[in-house]
Amino acid sequence: MKTLTVSIVLPVYNEEKAIGKVIDDIHYALKQSHWDYEILVVDDHSSDASAEIARGKHARVIQRTFQGGSGASRRTGIQNAKGEIIVMLDADGSYEASDIPKMLEYFPEYDQVNGARTSEQGTFKILRAPTKWFIRQFACYLTKTNIPDLNTGLKAFKKDIMMKYLWVLPNGFSCVTTMTLAFLANDYAVKYVPTTYHKRIGKSKFHPVKDTLSYLNTIVRMTMYFKPLRVFMPLAGIIFLLGVIKAIESFIFTKSMQESDIIIFLVAIMLGALGLIADLIVTYHSRED
Repeated sequence: MKTLTVSIVLPVYNEEKAIGKVIDDIHYALKQSHWDYEILVVDDHSSDASAEIARGKHARVIQRTFQGGSGASRRTGIQNAKGEIIVMLDADGSYEASDIPKMLEYFPEYDQVNGARTSEQGTFKILRAPTKWFIRQFACYLTKTNIPDLNTGLKAFKKDIMMKYLWVLPNGFSCVTTMTLAFLANDYAVKYVPTTYHKRIGKSKFHPVKDTLSYLNTIVRMTMYFKPLRVFMPLAGIIFLLGVIKAIESFIFTKSMQESDIIIFLVAIMLGALGLIADLIVTYHSRED
C-alpha cells in the first residue's frame, strides 16, 4: 500500500493537563504503523503551558495571536498541515490514539473516516444525550444518510477535498459537524468506525444551550448550502397541506375560500419556487467546481 503523509492536527486551548499524554499516545500509535506523519498543534491563544509542553513532545506548534474558537483552530490546522490526509482529535484525552492507524487503513477508498463513539461521557449527559439524538436524526433525514455520530471529534479526511469547504466552517464547536455534513451533502465516501470515548481530562468548554442551538443551526445551514430542496420542499408541502385543511374548513362554514386561504397557498408556492431556484444555483456552482 502506498504510504501517504499524514498530519495529526490537535486544536488546543488550555489543555496542559492532557496535551502531553495525548501526544505521547499518538507517537506510540503511529510509530507502530507504516504511516509517515507529523503532529501539528494549533494553540488558540492559551493562557497556560499547552504550547510549551507540545514543543517538548516534538510537535509542530502554531500559536494563534487571538482566541478564535475550536473551529478557527481547526481551519488554521487544515491550511497549514503538510499531510495529504488530516486526522483530527481533541487534545483532552477523550479519544484513543490507537484508533488512528485503524482509521487510516480505509484510505484512499474513503474520503472521510469518523470515529463513532460507543458511549456518552461529556458533561450535562442527561441533557446532551436526547438532544444529540434528536439533532442526529434530523441530520440523517436531511442528508438521507445514517449518521452514527454527528459531532465526533475524531475524524480523518483528505485535505484536498476539505480545502474546498473551508468557507463553511464556523469558529465554534459545530465545526466538526460541518465537516461531516460537507462531505455527506456532496456525496463523498464517508466511513464510521466504533471508537471508545473517555471522560475528558480537565474542564469542559461546552455550553449546553448555545452550542446545542449552534449544532441545529449548522445542520439547517449546511443543508441549505448543498441540498436546499430537503429544507424548502417539506416546508412547502406542510404549508400547502395546512392550506387545504383551512380551505375545506372555509367551504364548510362560509361556502367560499377566504383571503387567508389564498395567502397560505401562495406562501407554499413561493417556498417551493425558492427551493427550486436555490437548487439550480447550487447545481450551477457545483458544475463550476
